[in-house]
Amino acid sequence: MKKTFVNKVKPGQAVDDVFVARDKQLAHKKDGAPYLILSLVDRSGAMKAVAWDNVQTMSEAFVAGDYVRVKGNAVEYRETLQLVVKNLERLDPAKLDARDFLPATERDVDHMAAQLIQISKTVENQHLSRLLAAFFEDKDFVNLFKTAPAAKKMHHAYLGGLLEHTLSIARLIQAIDGHYKGIDRDLLLTGGILHDIGKIYEFSYETHIDYSDAGRLLNHIVIGVEMLDTKIATLNDFPEDLALVLKHMIVSHHGTRDFGSPEPPKTLEAIMLYYLDELDAKVNGVRSFMEAEDLPAEGGVWTSYHRVFERFFYKGKT
Repeated sequence: MKKTFVNKVKPGQAVDDVFVARDKQLAHKKDGAPYLILSLVDRSGAMKAVAWDNVQTMSEAFVAGDYVRVKGNAVEYRETLQLVVKNLERLDPAKLDARDFLPATERDVDHMAAQLIQISKTVENQHLSRLLAAFFEDKDFVNLFKTAPAAKKMHHAYLGGLLEHTLSIARLIQAIDGHYKGIDRDLLLTGGILHDIGKIYEFSYETHIDYSDAGRLLNHIVIGVEMLDTKIATLNDFPEDLALVLKHMIVSHHGTRDFGSPEPPKTLEAIMLYYLDELDAKVNGVRSFMEAEDLPAEGGVWTSYHRVFERFFYKGKT
């Protein structure tokens, strides 16, 4: 079990623990002697590391992205924490818990999954109900759905983030149920539960969160429509028009072509899903940004400048 996390390491401390190795670089001193530079990463952050001795042996022992057990001493170099590595060995990832090395939801994923499944059972339309059951009875799908992040950076960018985001959308739909006339509640709820399913394959998240090959080549919208088609094909007599409007909700939930949707929302249910998805993503993204700042600017009441949102955020006086 991992005990030493990057954010707790202090200068002068001896370190013997497991990290993800990133940014590997073999460099040379002025006299031509080699030295190794890398970053050591876990769920709490990253620190620079350098090896001066046995460089060739250590360099050949791993590649960037591997889990490595590192022994060394932490020092302060140019006002930055740095680990001087004495020994390094590659470890089998199957024997490690990825949640020690990647950010993860603080909530119980099994409990969240059970809540989402329970909400899905309130869908009365027999075709949509059977479709949701087909997904949640698929153990491989459920395992990936409970683990996947919802994004690389912007919102719910941690293990379990996709499930957390989806459950939040489902609860928002429940909260506004009946507020607007003419809304197909079963369709909206089913679309809300399934709108991001393609993200289980869009991202890779073994040692760090990044886009998979499928994610870069297709993105989660295309993947999600393919997954929906595959499941519908296993169901008898699923109405074509119902499949069409459900797929439209996946296709349009980013709102505009500029933000990745091939088509903008063109049904009431699709419009509502887009705005609820936007609301949940933005609130989570901004809240995470606020919480991540240890030393907010302007006396503690304002965050630093958020380049994506192009503004400062007011945290309020404590």
